[in-house]
Amino acid sequence: MSGVLYLIPNTLGEGDADALAAVLPAAVRSRAATLGYYIGENAKTTRAFLKKVGTEKPIQEIEIRELNVNTPAGEIDRLLAPVLAGADAGLVSEAGCPAVADPGALLVRRAHERGVKVVPLVGPSSILLALMASGLNGQSFAFHGYLPVDPAERAKRLRDLEQQSRKAKQTQIFIETPYRNRALLDTLIATCAPSTLICVAADLTLETETIASRPAAEWKKAPTLDLHKRPAIFLLLAA
Repeated sequence: MSGVLYLIPNTLGEGDADALAAVLPAAVRSRAATLGYYIGENAKTTRAFLKKVGTEKPIQEIEIRELNVNTPAGEIDRLLAPVLAGADAGLVSEAGCPAVADPGALLVRRAHERGVKVVPLVGPSSILLALMASGLNGQSFAFHGYLPVDPAERAKRLRDLEQQSRKAKQTQIFIETPYRNRALLDTLIATCAPSTLICVAADLTLETETIASRPAAEWKKAPTLDLHKRPAIFLLLAA
């Protein structure tokens, strides 16, 4: 009989055990502490996460394997093999919730194909937290991941998303590498219609959390928002 693949949420930033307790329910932390096999994007940060959780086994006795953007597709079965052999496993992500904007989705898909039970556990999703706090349309929305790096292509993509939002009355959600946050916001403000609502949510769940939601016209008048190297979610809704 195969084991269970638990999708273990992570924090959205660095912090101690108290910070972990603030965003992960006790039942999630308790389950995470029992597992002897983990799959994560980075072994070092996975160990740091487990140290904060407080594992039943010594961390050095817990098997940790990596699954990230560099993992060949052919390695997925190897990662799943201990679960098929009966071991319960935890999948963790650098992005908060495993398999959402995360390479872990490939493992989850394969688990379903092989008949492995998949159990998602409750934790912070930056995408949903940003949507909740934005005041934009939470009934219809789409997440697009990263936008083009080239300024002209990025502006074109934003115009397309704004048009799609206006036509479908749908919130458009996207992200950027933290050191390019300001460039993306500047392009948003310059490209969108004055009435288009733009929300920026940075450092979600952290003490430095900042959430601002206003029309593009008001963003042009607002004080400069420091987004340098801060994980952020961007949303727009065209009127």
